[in-house]
Amino acid sequence: MNITVIGAGAMGSLFGALLAEAGNTVTLLDIHREHVDAVNANGLSIEKTGDRRIVAILATTDPGRIGPTDLSIVFVKSTHTAAAAETAARLSGKTDLVLTLQNGMGNADTLAETLEPSQIITGTTSHGATFLGPGTIRHAGEGDTVIGPWATAGMTGAEQVAEVFCRANIVTRVVVDVRTVLWAKLLINVGINAITALAGIKNGQILEMEWSRQLSRAAVEEAMAVACAQGVAIDGDPVEKVFQVAAATGPNRSSMGQDVDNCRLTEIAAINGFIVRIAEKAGIPVPVNRTLTALVETLQAHY
Repeated sequence: MNITVIGAGAMGSLFGALLAEAGNTVTLLDIHREHVDAVNANGLSIEKTGDRRIVAILATTDPGRIGPTDLSIVFVKSTHTAAAAETAARLSGKTDLVLTLQNGMGNADTLAETLEPSQIITGTTSHGATFLGPGTIRHAGEGDTVIGPWATAGMTGAEQVAEVFCRANIVTRVVVDVRTVLWAKLLINVGINAITALAGIKNGQILEMEWSRQLSRAAVEEAMAVACAQGVAIDGDPVEKVFQVAAATGPNRSSMGQDVDNCRLTEIAAINGFIVRIAEKAGIPVPVNRTLTALVETLQAHY
């Protein structure tokens, strides 16, 4: 399969490498020339549990140099989704597939403003990656990837993508109600990302103090109330799930934390900020999420 990864940061580079190792023709498309040049010159270096391997993969900053694409995978920050949609439309035409595994909510809706909804597949992944420098990433954790069609007509495409991913050892399952899956991942991000970004801590350190545990709990419980008002089915105890994920990814710095560390725009608007916007429309008070959003927005405005 001819695959283009739009946004070759840590996660985009990781998925591109895994798919390339499985025999697919993969191109990484990214705006950061230093990373692109390093990958083209020396391959992509991947660290994992003390080992290092090099994956030969093509990278470019110019979408005009990429041929017809069977599958575009969008891994840009949510603030750049609209631009990524335009790129995917040029690469994929009106029939080929576009997958988003981005953090936060609203990305598939943004893609659908440019692309046919039947082309769009969305989902979440439990893989984790850290960008170490141009041409180098760390595979920080792995787990299931769950995807589904944004429109009912896209189920066949989702199943095709899952088959390609599974052959690349990216364990993937397909669900019909992918929106419920996206909400479940959003609740995890709500409970971890902003807190770790603001406090300068790793995921597991949320669990070390009762103050941070209660802050995480409050943010998630507010988001749960918003989800219920939207008719979203909540499975199990999301707060306990957040704590489990924080423990399992304890040594990791969240993606938002990495953004703050590198003075990059965060995805706060698509995570806690999304909860605030939906809550306002529903008349639900969410003071903790509002405060976390305001603090991250203030911080990134003053880099």
